[in-house]
Amino acid sequence: MKNKISMSSPDITAQEISAVVEVLQSSTLSLGPNLDRFEAEFYRYTGAKYASAVSSGTAGLHMCMIASDVQEGDYVLTTPFSFIASANCILYQRALPVFVDIDPQTGNMNAEQAVEVIQTLAHHKANGKQAISGSYLPALRGITCDHKTDGSGELKAVVLVHAFGQPCDAEPVITEARRHGITVIEDACEAVGAEYHGQKVGTLGDAAVFAFYPNKQMTTGEGGMIVHNREDWHPLFRSLRNQGRDIFDAWLIHSRLGYNYRMDEMSAALGLAQLRRIEELLAKRASVAEWYNERLQNSHGLKTLTIQPGTTRMSWFVYVVRLSPEIDRDQLMLRLEEQGIPSRPYFLPIHLQAFYREQFSYKPGDFPHAEMAGKTFMALPFHGKMSEEQVETVCATLKKELPKAALRKRNTVYVENTFPQVAVPA
Repeated sequence: MKNKISMSSPDITAQEISAVVEVLQSSTLSLGPNLDRFEAEFYRYTGAKYASAVSSGTAGLHMCMIASDVQEGDYVLTTPFSFIASANCILYQRALPVFVDIDPQTGNMNAEQAVEVIQTLAHHKANGKQAISGSYLPALRGITCDHKTDGSGELKAVVLVHAFGQPCDAEPVITEARRHGITVIEDACEAVGAEYHGQKVGTLGDAAVFAFYPNKQMTTGEGGMIVHNREDWHPLFRSLRNQGRDIFDAWLIHSRLGYNYRMDEMSAALGLAQLRRIEELLAKRASVAEWYNERLQNSHGLKTLTIQPGTTRMSWFVYVVRLSPEIDRDQLMLRLEEQGIPSRPYFLPIHLQAFYREQFSYKPGDFPHAEMAGKTFMALPFHGKMSEEQVETVCATLKKELPKAALRKRNTVYVENTFPQVAVPA
């Protein structure tokens, strides 16, 4: 086997190592000066007024659901094509995710459908909260176990996911949500530094959450950050992350139900060093993405991700290609692995995950574009430390193996608006 190319890799230098060692040699490992500095520099970077560092992006999303007054039986609109935390955070509050299908070109939420669902649920609230029906609301169908609904909940929030580092088409969704007093949370866990119509993500809605797992554009090991402009939410987030202890509480006094969602000083020191290199980190990843784009555009059997006009800056989290449905992705991934090249499916749609199918009776066909993306999207090795030679190796091997992974021709149908002019085995 050839030397294996890594799927992802954090970009760590002596600056980061020195910052972490300095914390280890100090007497403060939690809620110290590095945390304060990291938060301050991060909110200045995004353009927000406040920032609260947390233990993970998932923790941040959960806290945003609490701040949005999402309660049992309420509804939260989001996408089924994301990392599962985008929907799990809703379930933590015993609320119900309402999924909207995606734009098949980008993998982000279909804004037009999202606006329609917001209008429908707002009408439902204004007219006595009568029972809701509709094929676009399968989250309210066949509820099992302890998630019950009589159709009387309210749409409390929208979670906008910026998938793969590309901003979703946020403006029409946010405009409609604000018309009806619905909170908008950005799941920007994959999109630090991305810009939508010249504005950094994280400042589009009421609050945003970033994540710093080691495969992200910048890392704190584990960790995340909430940014927002709401003065009333600032002490709430600090209390929620620290076991419910409020700013006026004495030692071991806790005013509300809280969580151990704190970020430690070592993680904050690492994040601060990474943030100070953020433009370098993003530029290196953009260069790797451009090498891929140059070699893979117009390739038979795959398409590169479409960058929408509203995306004035792409923040490359992963490099994803859309395979023609005639390609057996699993077979292709196996062939690439044999050549020392890893790859990953991105994503298995949330509504088809076992737990969601059991709880909410979802079935294949509920969100066809998300499901097609789940079958055809594939992430290639990608990180800022990749060399152009490595990218060339990946692309050459991919092009060589693609024809060998094609399915045999059978009776075929065409999938409209998903992968134009490509036959899909029936």
